[in-house]
Amino acid sequence: MPAEDYDIEDQGDLQYVVRLSDGEEDVETWFRLTPSVLEQLGVESGDEADLVAETVDFMKKHQDVPDFPDMVEIEDVLATYPDYEAAVTRRR
Repeated sequence: MPAEDYDIEDQGDLQYVVRLSDGEEDVETWFRLTPSVLEQLGVESGDEADLVAETVDFMKKHQDVPDFPDMVEIEDVLATYPDYEAAVTRRR
């Protein structure tokens, strides 16, 4: 579930827009998922927004909100952070 400092909106086609705030700056970031990454991470149909929320929480531990990119491809997060897959699959 989304935290108090961000909002997640389903845009269809496995794309989500997330509006975040660090208390000083507001940021809008798009998250794009693919069927293959959902399968790899064990995400069931209907739980995609939960994965986005888990990814936002994970990324906030690694970078400041104003530094979030405009577009986040979950495959890129998997490739960049070796601990990402374990972090988001542990909760399932």
